[in-house]
Amino acid sequence: MQDNATEVTAAGIARLAGVGRAAVSNWRRRHPDFPKPVGGTETSPSFALTDVENWLREQGKLAEVPLRERAWQQLAGHPAGPGVALLHAGCALLLVHDRPTDWLELAAVSDEHLAQRLPAALDDVLTRRFGPRDERVVRLPDTGLPPSVPLLRGAAELAAELGARQTYEFLLGRHLDANPRQYTLTPAGPAQLMAALAGPARTVLDPACGTGALLRAVRDLSPEPDQRLYGQDSAPDLAALTALRLALGTPAADGATVRTAAGDTLRADAFPDVRADAVLAHPPFNERNWGHDELAYDARWEYGFPARTESELAWIQHALARLRDGGTAVLLMPPAAASRRSGRRIRADLLRRGALRAVIALPAGSVPPNNIPLHLWVLRRPGAATPPAPELLLVETTGGGPAGSGDGRDRLPWEQVQQAVLDAWRPFDRDGTIEELPGVARSVPVIELLDDEVDLAPARRLPPPAAGGGAEELAAVRTRLGDTLRLTADRAPDTPPALRSPARWPQTTVGELARAGALLLRTATAVAAASGPATGGSARVPVLTDHDVLAGTAPSGSPQGGDEEPVLVEAGDVIVPPAGGGAVVRVVDEATAGAALGRGLTLLRPDRAALDPWFLAGFLRGTANNRQASSFASTATRLDVRRLQLPRLPLADQRRYGERFRALAGFEDALRQAARLGEQLVRGLHDGLTDGTLGPE
Repeated sequence: MQDNATEVTAAGIARLAGVGRAAVSNWRRRHPDFPKPVGGTETSPSFALTDVENWLREQGKLAEVPLRERAWQQLAGHPAGPGVALLHAGCALLLVHDRPTDWLELAAVSDEHLAQRLPAALDDVLTRRFGPRDERVVRLPDTGLPPSVPLLRGAAELAAELGARQTYEFLLGRHLDANPRQYTLTPAGPAQLMAALAGPARTVLDPACGTGALLRAVRDLSPEPDQRLYGQDSAPDLAALTALRLALGTPAADGATVRTAAGDTLRADAFPDVRADAVLAHPPFNERNWGHDELAYDARWEYGFPARTESELAWIQHALARLRDGGTAVLLMPPAAASRRSGRRIRADLLRRGALRAVIALPAGSVPPNNIPLHLWVLRRPGAATPPAPELLLVETTGGGPAGSGDGRDRLPWEQVQQAVLDAWRPFDRDGTIEELPGVARSVPVIELLDDEVDLAPARRLPPPAAGGGAEELAAVRTRLGDTLRLTADRAPDTPPALRSPARWPQTTVGELARAGALLLRTATAVAAASGPATGGSARVPVLTDHDVLAGTAPSGSPQGGDEEPVLVEAGDVIVPPAGGGAVVRVVDEATAGAALGRGLTLLRPDRAALDPWFLAGFLRGTANNRQASSFASTATRLDVRRLQLPRLPLADQRRYGERFRALAGFEDALRQAARLGEQLVRGLHDGLTDGTLGPE
């Protein structure tokens, strides 16, 4: 395949040249020799990668294509699609990983001969890893197109720099980030927690493996010798990508076995004879077409036949059926599965027979779908000589309130969530009981749960402690509130002397300053995940959202995907939110620097030799200034940041105004802190008085 068969979008060209997409649009208009589109649509054309590279070099706009970016563009622009290209690249990387000498011999020949010899070499290494062609899910797709030689050479070259596994993780991560709605992903943190809950295991099964995050987490946590990893997914491409991902993380000499299969697990189980030490799964939720009518007499329903609306309880029983006696299963579940009336009989039998050991509520946003706090169910297959467990562990990490009530903004950092869960699970797993941690963890007698509802939602059995804590904590909050109020009073600004007549300065606008180079103006349209060489993949950074700017809080958002590189903020940047009517403008401090700019926010980065950041931010907040820069529709107000005005003042005068605006910002922060502490004190006193922990005297 010729190199010019790979196509690249305008966003890809911008990344190659290190410019914005607007610059690429300008080049197309101003340069008649700019490469013509070869595909895509009129509004989103694509171009031949080789032609683009040659043009950029001729214009002096591209000294050298970054190796990572070239490999990614080769994959993203593959004529058969990035999924097929990712499979081709994974097979080649497995050849590099398992038989580096063979790859070097192949790579020494011409592209034409390499394309002819590659299929046989790749098929041979796949057979050694995954068995005969007709028994394995990993095979070269029959697309009518040979493997792209430039893509495979680029992937192998990147593997020489990063390693084969890290290269595949990078390419896979970029592909997943570019298609966030196409896949249901299990983030690394929850996957590691599930692996830790399952413990060391030689035989591991994931019956809904997706991209293999759970099996990879088990392998990374406990790389047992001769480990056997099994995965199944209804999507053949995901089953193949998972197999390659696991094989690249497993030395060929280690004796580990990797087997994945494509198919509907509940209807057509590919591993009916497996008895695993651990089963981990993030199954699909709320499926009515899971096989209810066909599977009525299936032997897996030891704890009761699931209702049509209880597909999750079918997955639970499938996991238990594939465990050896004493084996552990950990499954992600929707919170409704813990309390729906249609599932109460199965839940009751799981409790009576000691199969269900823990229900753990995770914070909203930990795992997609991000709007609800999912649960982890930890199960253990009872042995013939194992007496039923008398207690069930319930853990609540959502930060208070019934499941589904929070929006995830105030959740704990993931490391603290994971540590809190394991600190509760490990002693419970050892002793069968733990001392109650109010509002966090409790081992509940099974007999207490076997009522008419069999409601296992942790929030129902773990009422949170008073919002402000006990009497001592509330006293401390009151003391902090008093200190903050005194600080607020101290920071209250003096009224400056009135001028005899209003100052009349020569004016300029933000747009004019941007054109003159005195400041950089950027607006984020989408927030993708930042990638960094230290990770070999996507290194996610926190996102500064419009809510954070308006509330004066730390960055709380997460990347949502998109083709644009994220805009990372720096100390001294001035951030203007899309809402707020210009009443709030934020100057980025050192603690916020490095976060990604959230969707819709406008960043102004002043040249410090010409503009003081606090001077800029202060004048942007002027009421009259915002009124003249706004346009009004029937239901909304639109602020045109470019039309906001600034006085033309010497830098020394700017700094005098800037110091005054900085002091006002400190006073405003103190007011916000006082409001938060006051709200915490009021809420804590209400809760303490109503739950009986505080008296009215």
